[in-house]
Amino acid sequence: MINEGLPMIEEFLSETKPRIQHLIAEEKWNGIPEIIKDWPDPEISELLLSLDEEDRVPFFSALPPKRAANVFSHLDPEHQEDFVQELAEEDIRGLLANLSPDDRTTLLEELDPEIAQQYLTLLDHEDLQEARQLLGYPDESVGRLMTTDYASVRQDMTIREALRHIRETARDSETFNIIYVTDDNDRLLDALRLRRFIMADPEAKVAAIMDHRYISLSAFDDREHAVQMIQRYDVFALPVVDEDGILLGIVTVDDVLDVAEEEATEDFHKGAAIAPLDAPYHLVTIGTLFKKRVTWLLALVGVGVFSALVISTFEETLEAVVILSFFIPLLIGSGGNTGAQSATLMVRAISTGEVTLSQWWRALCKEMLVGLALGAAMGTACFLLGLSMSWFQGSTDLAMSIGIVVGLAMVCIILMANLLGTILPFLLTRIGIDPAVASSPLITTICDILGLLIYFSIAVIVLRDHIAAFAG
Repeated sequence: MINEGLPMIEEFLSETKPRIQHLIAEEKWNGIPEIIKDWPDPEISELLLSLDEEDRVPFFSALPPKRAANVFSHLDPEHQEDFVQELAEEDIRGLLANLSPDDRTTLLEELDPEIAQQYLTLLDHEDLQEARQLLGYPDESVGRLMTTDYASVRQDMTIREALRHIRETARDSETFNIIYVTDDNDRLLDALRLRRFIMADPEAKVAAIMDHRYISLSAFDDREHAVQMIQRYDVFALPVVDEDGILLGIVTVDDVLDVAEEEATEDFHKGAAIAPLDAPYHLVTIGTLFKKRVTWLLALVGVGVFSALVISTFEETLEAVVILSFFIPLLIGSGGNTGAQSATLMVRAISTGEVTLSQWWRALCKEMLVGLALGAAMGTACFLLGLSMSWFQGSTDLAMSIGIVVGLAMVCIILMANLLGTILPFLLTRIGIDPAVASSPLITTICDILGLLIYFSIAVIVLRDHIAAFAG
């Protein structure tokens, strides 16, 4: 935690950066760690990026190896990829050796495969085996997210022996809040909070304080599942096991928060009909932004053509009752908004696990009632609006019929849009497509087409005598 008396990060950079640049120019490397010793690693990573390119490597090399690795881990993956290629081979070797297993995996999977293979040759035998194991798991799986730095003890140890073992072997563990109990074959038996060890009789066996109540993940689970499990059980870390229950590693809350942010950002992008960006916005080129957006926009233009076709099909109806055209924006806009609302609610509920695929019928029934209620309220308002506008436009003989058409169309359109926004995320999830694709632009475009069909179909039925008289 940053002390309240320390200046804000902007002040820190403005005051410290010139001092760092002066030390680099004077080649006084020993003074660099002293200046920044009281600052957290995230702030040091900001300082690193703020330096001129020619000063970054000397500054980084002057840091103690473990501190340098921690600072490096706080850089964005894109900055990591660029920066590591500026380092000398010996610096890269030291960096890879000091990075935690999960951070090292993140770096290696972002690099070009040929470069990553070259870096793997810089690792010692133990780290190489560990890196290859983690990289062997599928992309976006828990196996790619986990670290093998954790604290574990045997069930036949005494509490005193267990605490001594933790002090001797778990110095690099990412968390001490949870101690994992395993058997002689490394099979996970329990996950206990450290306070249980502290409060227990030192001569008692670890087995005496075990309750066998723990939650674990599979290395092949999707990383979103890890996010959901840590949120659900409110824990700092979860163990990762193989199919035989062998403890492979742990997933910690700091990595899960990063995943949650990435997934939320990806869903926001898809929800706006944008192909998810592969890098932070400030690093993305204009050309990439164009390519990420133009495909969906062109596709929606293609779908939107059907709206024009629907209107052209009912051209005679519009000629007979011109006032119908006044309500088109109102009706299709309301339908699109309603569909976007229900789709957003359902996509979020599915992604957070609040609603499962097996509950689609219950959700559909609930939204049917909601749609009817919304439709009745908005339909009543539109009936009165259609009645009054027709009257003031001089269509007194048609006023009631226009009011009925607009009001009934609004009820049907709202109900249709609400049901479509509800069921589409379920259908997409069922066929293996991210439900976030059921985005506002997509839902709105579909609702426009169906809304026009509903509106003009009702108009043709209710106003058939007037249309026939006009045609004759």
